[in-house]
Amino acid sequence: MMNALIDLFVSPLGETFFQKALIGGSMVAVVSSVVGCLVILRRMAFLGDALSHAMIAGVASGYLFMKVLFGIEAHAPAMLLGSLIAAVLTVALIGFVSRVSRLKEDTAIGIMYTGIFAAGVLVVSVFRSYIHIDLMHFIMGDILAVADADLWASAFTAALVLSVMLLFFRHFQLATFDPVMAAAIGMPVVLIQYALTTCVSLVVVSAVSMVGVILVVGLLITPAATAYLLSDRLHRMMALAALFGLTSVIGGLYLSVWLDSAGGGAVMVFATLQFVAVLVVAPRHGLLARWRRRRDMVPQQMVEDILGTVLRAEGQSLPMAEVQKLVRKQGNVTRAVRSLVDSGLIETVDRRVRLTEAGQKEALRIRRAHRLWEAYLQHVGTPPADLHPRAHQLEHRHDPSAVEYIDDLLGHPIRDPHAQEIPSDISRFEAGDLMAVSMLREGNQGLVEEILPPAAGLPLSPGTRIEVGPRQDDSRTWVVRLEDGTQLRLDHAQADAVLVRSAGGGKEA
Repeated sequence: MMNALIDLFVSPLGETFFQKALIGGSMVAVVSSVVGCLVILRRMAFLGDALSHAMIAGVASGYLFMKVLFGIEAHAPAMLLGSLIAAVLTVALIGFVSRVSRLKEDTAIGIMYTGIFAAGVLVVSVFRSYIHIDLMHFIMGDILAVADADLWASAFTAALVLSVMLLFFRHFQLATFDPVMAAAIGMPVVLIQYALTTCVSLVVVSAVSMVGVILVVGLLITPAATAYLLSDRLHRMMALAALFGLTSVIGGLYLSVWLDSAGGGAVMVFATLQFVAVLVVAPRHGLLARWRRRRDMVPQQMVEDILGTVLRAEGQSLPMAEVQKLVRKQGNVTRAVRSLVDSGLIETVDRRVRLTEAGQKEALRIRRAHRLWEAYLQHVGTPPADLHPRAHQLEHRHDPSAVEYIDDLLGHPIRDPHAQEIPSDISRFEAGDLMAVSMLREGNQGLVEEILPPAAGLPLSPGTRIEVGPRQDDSRTWVVRLEDGTQLRLDHAQADAVLVRSAGGGKEA
């Protein structure tokens, strides 16, 4: 049994066709995968597909040229040169169309490559008496029937392209991730772009005749995409991509021999299966990792509900069982509490929970948002029965600018529709910070720093010490007391226009 299993792997290695396919496919896979990393990072995958399809026009032209002038059929150097010219022409036309029209580059690629591909098919069909090219072989390839000329062409191309990648790695890296920075430090970004396009063209041209259009596009994209799921470093990504390209060729060739199937299709199936496997198990970007993160993720609404629940204990600690009962989401409360402990917002002692100083500030922020939303909902005519549940949903929307806008729109209210005090926003300021008088509450003190035009007529000057008294006229008027006992009454606009540096004093809501 063991001998038979070993024979499955060893016996194909004694076949010349398998050896050539393994050598040629490996060279194509390595260079395609390395270049493919830059292709997918620069979102040029469609361009690789375009170049591979445009090759038919170059192959047909080179074949026809040698046949008509010299009577030579299937002259590899001529077809290689024709393919390279077709690739360069395709890139030039794509760039020209995208520059002189309102069409985006992907649309230009779709137009140009289909047009050039169709032109190649037309040339083959019109001059079919001169050109003997199997279009199916061109598209699907036959990696198990690699010619010596193809091996030499692939070896030369692989050596040239890999040398360029190695010598100018930093240039390609910077131009790929930060082209603005590359241009700012004097790198020829456009030239680097053309160099990469030329490398892609060389890879595609040298490989199409051996492995076909579909396989060369697959080897350009799939191994690189597989490596991208595992690494955020370009050099590691390239190494992994080359490894996945090699395993795709090796595994695919064995699969084609065992199943007696087309080599190119088997290689691409194996590469795709590799990608799917890595997509599932990748430690950071895989489906299982994503599922675990979603499973372990604590909903922000639950976190904030726990903070609000503990805040209502007025500084006392609550038993964990009571927190679970009040939050009413038994399954995740323990995990949510653990997350809050890790965040430094609560602390637990003997299965009892209490807020830290940071947790107290965060819980007050949530309470303030809730009560301001209730006040706003009442202002726009929401039925009283809907105020609390609607505000409970809105309080979890983390948009400080929206809450500040509502606060200012309502005139910085002190109490919500249920006559409960709305926490002051002054807690987010440090001692000495500049703020408007409208932000202060009764008992707060400050030194006047600046007086804007709406309050220009008030008997105030920079450096004056003030103390805020109780609001009047249904909280629409601010009363401030000066050091000499004088009282000033400020409307909303004036209170917003007097800027002070808080000196503390009084109680905080």
